[in-house]
Amino acid sequence: MIMDGNATFIHVGQLHVDRTPAKISTVLGSCVAVCLYDTKNCIGGMNHYLLPFWNGNGLQSPKFGNISIPKLIESMIERGADTKTMQAKIFGGAALNINATNNMLIGEKNIMVAREILKEYKIAIVAEDVGKQQGRKIQFDLEQGKVYLKYTTYSCG
Repeated sequence: MIMDGNATFIHVGQLHVDRTPAKISTVLGSCVAVCLYDTKNCIGGMNHYLLPFWNGNGLQSPKFGNISIPKLIESMIERGADTKTMQAKIFGGAALNINATNNMLIGEKNIMVAREILKEYKIAIVAEDVGKQQGRKIQFDLEQGKVYLKYTTYSCG
C-alpha cells in the first residue's frame, strides 16, 4: 500500500470533498469514515465521525454520524455530484474496549448509522472494512477511486 503524504488529512468532526486527482486520509478507531465517490463526475468525499447520533443538545456537529453523513452527501451535490452515480465505502467502527457492554459498543452503532443513512439515500455500499479490534489508517485516492487501508494500534475514540 502506498500512502501519499500530500493527502488532505481530516480529523474527528471534519469532512472534505474534492475532485480528482486529490487524496483524503484519516485515522480511525471506533470512529467511522464514509467515503463517497461519484463515478460519473469524478467527485469524492470523506467524513470522520465519533458518535452515531446527535441528541439535540448543543450545536449540530459533524462529529455525529446522523449529521455528518447527510452533510457529506449535500456537500458533494453542491460540487456537482449526483446521488444516482455515487458509491460508498465505509471504514472503522472498531471495538477497542473488549470489556464494553452492548450499550457501550459505539463502533457498532457508528457502523449501523452509516448503513441506515446510505440506504435512505439509495447509495450502494460497494466496500467496507468495519468492526474488529484494530484501528485503521485510510487514504482515499480520488483519481483511482480506491481506498488504501493500513491497520494500526492508534485510535481516535
